[in-house]
Formats: sequence, C-alpha cells, structure tokens
Amino acid sequence: MAAVADAVLGEVAAGCFHCGETLPLLPLRLDIAGETRAVCCSGCAAAASWIRDNGLGQYYQLRQADAARVNTRTQDYSDWMDEELLAGHARAVPGGLEITVLSSAMRCAACAWLIGAALRKLPGTLEASANALTGRIRLQWNPQQVALSTLLQQLDSLGYAPSLATGGVRERETRRQWRRDVLRLGLAGLGAMQAMMFAEVLYLDSAGEMSLATRDFLRWITLLVATPVVFVAGWPFLAGLARGLRQRQWDMDVLVGSSVLLAYGFSLVETLRGGAQVWFDAAVMFVFLLLAARQLESWVRRRACAQVDALAQVRPALALREGADGTCQRVALGRIRPGDVLQVAVGEVVPADGELLDAAASLDEALLSGEALPVLRQPGETLAAGSLCCSAPLRLRVLRTGADTRLAELTRLVGRAQEQRPHLARVADRVARHFIAALFVTAVLVFALWWRLQPERAFEVALATLVISCPCALSLAIPAALAAAHDSLARRGVLALRPDALETLARLDVLLLDKTGSLTTPQPLLDTVQVFGSLDVAQARTLAAALQCDASHPLAAAFGTSMAAAGEVQQRRLCAGQGVEGVVDGVCYRLGRADFAAARDDDGAIWLGDGNAAIASFSIKQQLREDAAAAVAALRAQGVRLELASGDGVAAVAEIAAALGIADWRARQSPQDKLARARELQQQGHIVGMLGDGINDAPILAGADVSFAFAGGAALTHRAADLVLTGTRLLRIAEAIALARQTRRIVRQNLAWALAYNAIALPFAACGLVSPALAALGMTASSLLVVLNALRLLRAVP
Repeated sequence: MAAVADAVLGEVAAGCFHCGETLPLLPLRLDIAGETRAVCCSGCAAAASWIRDNGLGQYYQLRQADAARVNTRTQDYSDWMDEELLAGHARAVPGGLEITVLSSAMRCAACAWLIGAALRKLPGTLEASANALTGRIRLQWNPQQVALSTLLQQLDSLGYAPSLATGGVRERETRRQWRRDVLRLGLAGLGAMQAMMFAEVLYLDSAGEMSLATRDFLRWITLLVATPVVFVAGWPFLAGLARGLRQRQWDMDVLVGSSVLLAYGFSLVETLRGGAQVWFDAAVMFVFLLLAARQLESWVRRRACAQVDALAQVRPALALREGADGTCQRVALGRIRPGDVLQVAVGEVVPADGELLDAAASLDEALLSGEALPVLRQPGETLAAGSLCCSAPLRLRVLRTGADTRLAELTRLVGRAQEQRPHLARVADRVARHFIAALFVTAVLVFALWWRLQPERAFEVALATLVISCPCALSLAIPAALAAAHDSLARRGVLALRPDALETLARLDVLLLDKTGSLTTPQPLLDTVQVFGSLDVAQARTLAAALQCDASHPLAAAFGTSMAAAGEVQQRRLCAGQGVEGVVDGVCYRLGRADFAAARDDDGAIWLGDGNAAIASFSIKQQLREDAAAAVAALRAQGVRLELASGDGVAAVAEIAAALGIADWRARQSPQDKLARARELQQQGHIVGMLGDGINDAPILAGADVSFAFAGGAALTHRAADLVLTGTRLLRIAEAIALARQTRRIVRQNLAWALAYNAIALPFAACGLVSPALAALGMTASSLLVVLNALRLLRAVP
C-alpha cells in the first residue's frame, strides 16, 4: 500500500502530461506513443487525443514548455462570422479571406508548429501560421469550404483560445509580462543586496576569528534570503533548464539554470554540514544581474515594436457617416464601405483611406510618415487612415477600408518582418550553443584538475569557470543592436519589411533610381494637349482619364478621373512599360508611348490613339522632390554610385538627370530592362539597391539586393520592397544607409568584445583567480556592455 501511495503522489507531483497542472488523485489516462499518460481534465484529454490521432505527437517532443490548460467547454465563435467584424479585421486573398488573431496560450515554437499543422488539416484552410513570440496567428481560409468559427473552435479545443488582434489586447498582455518581469527583478535585487551584505561579513573574516555559531547563523540567514531569489525570481532560468534537458538542447538557460542550482545546492550542503565555504552570493548575484541585462534587452525590443503597435492601435472604432439626406450618423468602422462620405472633426483620426472633399485640410501624419509638422492636403488628394485632423473639420470619400488600407498593409508587412530572425542572429545562436557545450566540458576538466591539486577549491573554480564564460553577451550582441536600429529607423519613417534588410543595406554600393513618383513628386501636372482627329481637347482628356482610371503608374494621376466614361471602358488591359488599352463603343483605344498608341516615333510624350493613328498628344510636367538634390549629394558622400532608370522618354529623363548631376541614366526602360541591369551589376559583384514607386517597379524591387518603396505607392511594391519610406523625404534613404552601417559597426564591436572577454576571462577563472561572485559580476558587466553599446543606435544622428 505504501508503494502504491508513493506512486500516486509521485504522479500527482509530476503534473498533467499536457499542461503540467496538478493532477487529481484519480486522473484520466491516455495511451500516447505506447506509454500511459495522466492528464488533469477532459479538456486536456481531448486535446492530447486529437494531437495523437492526427499524427501530431511530435509536438510533445518539440515543445520547450507545458501547454496551457484546455477549457472543458469551447466558446461559440459564430459571432465572428458577422459581416461587420470581418470587414474590419479580415482581408481578401487569392482563394478566400485572411485574418490575424491573438492567443496568449502559446509557450514556445512547438505551439506555433502545432497550430499551423492542426489548422492545415481542416479542409478549406489555405494557410495557417503562428508566432510564439508575438502570440499572433494568421489564418487564410475559403469561406465556401470552411467557416471561420470552425477554425477558431479548433484553436480553442487545443488550448489556444483566440481573440481579435486589436492593439488593446496585445498591450494588456505586454503590461502583464512587464509587471512580472519587474517583480522578479525587484525580488532578485533586494535578495542580492541582503545576501552580499552577509557574504561580505564572511569574506572579511579572513583570519578565522568569527565564532562558528555566528558564521552558521549568517549562512542560514543567507540561505533564507537566497531561496526565493533562486526559485521565484530565477524561475525563468530554471524552467529553461528543464526544457533544455528535456529536449537535449544546449541553450543559454541550461547554462544559467545549472550554474545557479549548482551554486545554491552545494552551498546548502555546506551549510548543513558546516563546511568551509558557501556560494549563495554567487547564485543570487547571477540571477539578479542577468535579469537586469535581459530586462534592458527586452526594453529595447519593446521600443522596436512600439511603432508597429501604434500603427495597429491608431484606427478609431466608430466613424461619422453622411447619409443621402445630409444627416450624419455614428457607425461602427466595419460598416464603412468605399464610396461613403465621412466627416472627421478636429482632433479625430481619419478612419479610412479616402479622397479629400470641399477644402484644403491640415493633417498630422507623424505616426505614418515621421514628419513632425502638419501637412496641408488639397481637395482631391488621398488621405491615409491614421492621420490626425488638425485645423478644421474635413469631409472625405472613402476609397479603402479596414484591412485594405495602406495603414493595415504596412502593419501586416512590418509585423511579419519582426516574426523572423535575421541571419546574423541565427548564426550567433548556433555559435552560442556550441560554445555552451564546450564550456561544460571545460568546466568538468577544470574540476578534475583542481580535484587533484586542491580538492577543497575544485568546485569553486569549476563554478567560476561556468559563470564567467556564460556567452550571454554573444547572444545579446546582435538582437539588441538590430532591435535598437529598427526602432531608430521607425522613428525616422523607415519601416523594415525583411529581417535581413539592414545587414544588406550596410553593404550597398550601387543604387538604381526610378524617376516618376520617386525622384519627382507623385502629383504630375498635365501641361499641354494637342488633338489630331475629330475629338476636341475636353473629349480627349475625358477618354484618357477613363482609360487610365485603374492604372497604377504615377503619371496616370495627371489625367484625373472620369468615372462616367470609365464605366464605358471594357477589356481594359495594362501593358507594362508601354501604356494601357481598352474598348469604348466598340473601338480599341490606347494611351501611352507614341509607338504603342499611335505607331509613331517615341518623343517622350503620352499619346492617345488606336494603335495606328494618333488622336491626341499630352505633355506632362513633373517636379523634383524638395530634397532630391540633397539626397543625391548625401548618397554620393557615402560612396554610393547612382544610376537613373526610367520608363519615360529620353528628353524627360535627361532633364532630371542633368538637374541632379546623375551621369549614368537610361530612358524607356521596361521592368525587364531594369531587372536585367540589376542582374548585370550583381554579376559584377555589386550590392544593388532600388528605389521605386509604381507597380511596374515590383520586379526590380524584388530582384535587387535591397530596395525602397514609398508607403503611398502601389501595394504590390510594398510586398516586393525591403524597406518602406512612410514620408516623402528622400534623405531618409541616406539616413537609413548611415544607420545600417553604424549598426554593422556596433554589431562587430559587440561580437569582438564578447569573444575577447571570453578568451581573457576563461583562463583567469580556470586558474582559480576569480571567485564565483566576481565571475557573475564580470559576466553581467559584459552583457550590459553590449546592450548599452547597442542603445547608442537609439540616439544615432544621421
């Protein structure tokens, strides 16, 4: 009976196989992978059974932490099918819809793997991916084959109850985590001060004059102080140690957790037996100082995410919509549709992308563009969701709402970039893992050698060797620098959409520049119109406006819009690098280059014709951006070679190139021509960058080593670009390059310091010249140094 009782109590102490919670005295049992496992409730039993029956049992081998407890009753998610909710949180993708939800139950990368694998097993799921760091789950599904509520209920049944990905939910979770971290740090700091105070008294008794009773009393007091520090404040390290041992992975927490437990455990034994030496001070100092370094690094990461969080939270929940009779009604943002007319009061945020009506308006676009001063927008210009109305109430006609706005698109792209770890960080992690494994072997050899020389010092020296060479600085060197750099970039209006964008940007030596909409302002002006057939000037302009109304080329904006005529255009087709064609009243018209539209020699103008004869000719006037010349000079000063590649005519391109002093320029370049030039430069060993704006620049933006696009450009360019300029200043490109190069210098400094520190400190510790407490101080000082060095990027001056 005693053996049975011990077995039951041992099983209860081990916890639920799925979630780790305490088991009842009579737990449910499952057969998983040929072994009988005990679970705490029917919810965990159902989840574990589903995982087993669907061939996903690998989750239990991959996970680094226990899963969250599963509710026995799943929530009804039918309300999520509401059209208004989907309009505000879902967007159309090829084949269906996409939505992003949050779950605070993800514990590690294995949870993300399980979520993706489980949801993809449901018919109708197009794509499912999760990120354990951000708690975000991205779902793509075909509404004709599977309901969103079915996917969400599947998540809930596995223990990952979803919630809408609003800024408030994420902010609350961030605050909770921050409070937990601060409490742990405070407890560790208080305990470390007390333990060091008692340890100092023991160290000062070098002559051995202290009575044994006093010495033992101080040791027992230090034990009481150190215990909550090790097992409460240091719990993240101990949990990481358990995960690493279970998964047989040599990560940082394995080294930290084992060092802390060794120092505490041997000190406890020495206290009980009245031995000569204890090392409680080393254990608590190690916990406190490492928590401080990680808290600082976490703060840098939060700052890097602040811009994206602000973008996600800026949209209001309600908007003031005008009715057909002129009355206004406050409605939910999900009920807003393209074509609606909205009113925005002073101090309110523009809720959707739209065309400004009636009168000019002053808007604060600092959150979107980084511009400190309000921007004056004229009637007809597009206002971006997230802008703040400053001077007077305004009216706008909605163009894009919800997940289709440029604000939502940028938020998604930057969020995806932050989910991925840069190549340099992955390399540093691999190096750290190998170093940790080698360090354990070294510590064992040091212990064996000192056991032969001075057995009483063997453990102390081995512990100091483990602690002083902990490669925390190596693991923090790259992530801290990159997080600080991304924060600094975001505050200047440059958003990185690829994890390795900064690394490549630092090596950039050739930059290809598009002209229209990139070097010039995105609002071209129609200068002169010449007609050749039966149409008059007004009719020619109306026909041209109708043909180009769906075109994304920046020059199309010069013709305005003609919605009445646009509805009459059929079979509209965009011909990249040439123009656009469409059928009106049974006649096929073309608008674009002279050879394409009118079978004439190309003269740089825009022609309207039927492919054989000319109907009208339009000349376009473009203005350089205000800081174009300054940006070109700054890029040259950085050693970047500039080339101008444009699809416009020779005369227009030559004029812009002469104004900016760019000697290497090419006109009438198709997207394929630009891409071929980039490939040619890359084959010569150059790191090629590209600045583009229109949808025709997407191929070269994707093909360049690193690329820039404007936030106001076509959405496809955002998906192809590596970095997005949220404002209009070209100087931000030079600023981004300068910051990327400074980031590279700081990363190299951090890596050099981390490697030099370990090369110097390890021999000193192995020779017995460093105490464990001093080793903890040295290791943490090294970690803090690389984080503080990375913080220089937060105040970097371009």
